[in-house]
Amino acid sequence: MKLLTGLLAAVLLLASAGGSQAVVRIADDRGGRIGTYVDKYQGLRTSGEAVIIDGLCASACTIVLGAIPRDKICVTSHATLGFHAAWDFGNNGRAITNPEATQMLYSMYPSPVKRWIAHRGGLTPKMIFLRGKELQALYKPCYLDAQASTTKTPGDGGPVSATIKTPARAQASATKPAPASR
Repeated sequence: MKLLTGLLAAVLLLASAGGSQAVVRIADDRGGRIGTYVDKYQGLRTSGEAVIIDGLCASACTIVLGAIPRDKICVTSHATLGFHAAWDFGNNGRAITNPEATQMLYSMYPSPVKRWIAHRGGLTPKMIFLRGKELQALYKPCYLDAQASTTKTPGDGGPVSATIKTPARAQASATKPAPASR
């Protein structure tokens, strides 16, 4: 009888797991070094996890758009993408545009994002923002469940978990990565 109960519990557990998938939540990420983000998102792509953009994703953070398949990305009403030219520190310590890195960054974006950037003058030192209806025309919307329980680990932006619902009503556990250093 215990074996039958255990088997039934295992079947129910597997059946309920079918509707869930792990997700990574991006919010308040101001970017950083391009190489760091390329490595981070290659690992994320390999994991097959979905991505929720639920706040600012700027600079190198936007590499996620080219690294993760479009059907694995959703955006909330809070999502904002910030784009600008890549830069390095010059001899005098000031930021100078790096044309080669800017071209590499631009080449990583999907065509619809490239068109959006091109219609706004390209990647320049000035940040341009993609948000709202324009962003939701390019990526599917996702919605935080009104009854989501959010727990934050005390300290410096530790993990955050929440229940989300995509348009397909799939539930997932979300984790907020630690903020970038630049």
